[in-house]
Amino acid sequence: MARGELMKRLLASYGRDEEFRAVAEQIILEEEQKNNKVLARSLRKTLDNSSHRPATAPKMLAPLIHFPDAADDFVERVEPERNKHDIVLSEANVRVFLGLMREFRRGEDIRRRGLPVRSKLLFCGPPGCGKTLCAEVFAAEMGLPLFVVKIDRLISSYLGETAANVRKIFEFARKQPCALFFDEFDALARSRDDTSEHNELRRVVNSLLIFIDRLRPNGFLIAASNLDQSLDPAIWRRFDEVIWFDKPDRPMIERFVKFKFKNVEASFDPLEHAKALEGYSYAEIERVCISAIKSAIIERRKQVRENDFKRAIADETRRRSGTARLSKIS
Repeated sequence: MARGELMKRLLASYGRDEEFRAVAEQIILEEEQKNNKVLARSLRKTLDNSSHRPATAPKMLAPLIHFPDAADDFVERVEPERNKHDIVLSEANVRVFLGLMREFRRGEDIRRRGLPVRSKLLFCGPPGCGKTLCAEVFAAEMGLPLFVVKIDRLISSYLGETAANVRKIFEFARKQPCALFFDEFDALARSRDDTSEHNELRRVVNSLLIFIDRLRPNGFLIAASNLDQSLDPAIWRRFDEVIWFDKPDRPMIERFVKFKFKNVEASFDPLEHAKALEGYSYAEIERVCISAIKSAIIERRKQVRENDFKRAIADETRRRSGTARLSKIS
């Protein structure tokens, strides 16, 4: 996010402690990313010290709320490593995300008129098409810390414990301005009509529906699923926005490949091979580009050759065919 915009948000949030701290955290993060370590440490020390004032002092910034020890295993904070330039979205999705950003920034004005602010997002689409990356970039653009839920640890074999674990996470999201990200959401919100699921998981879905309904986050709840057809039908209406991530079309492939080769010297035009990448996910295309670039590095060449790229595509095609066979077996 542009520094000017961050400073405006910082000043506009004065007096609203949690929002002020979230913006300040984003400014510190940007300084760290620019390798301004000394300034970043100084700013963080000042910010942390402001939360330890005596009770008689004027109310200052609220510190980031720590998860209770019992919930530490279920969530981790993720520092964004990429920005909006690392992702290629469809025009429709760009429009949706810009609308969400504007709405969030004018949230108080909207609420004063008795209207809700969209804050619960469901990302759907095949693997490797940018759902997780988009959550990371979106949180960074909004100046919000990103917390990722560890679904595998959240689900317990003990009766009633999973719902209790989920409750702790939603309690935290209610208090702390953040982007709370549930990846592989279908593992938790699977359809209650699925006869293969046991009664305990059905009870978890019932609890999850109630928690989502009651949540009024100071940031965003984001859930992502590769298996949207497996989600419980009642889940869909609990989300303010459903965003679909599809495999890239030809223009999006060209934009993505161009970005991956922007600082790489090549003896050919990689965009001439965009047609061969149609039907591939972003993750697969990225793997092709990286493989081709590494071939030149390994052979100590300054340029990536066309044969490097062709071999990388052939390797990815082989990999995909193996994946297809495995899916048929399973």
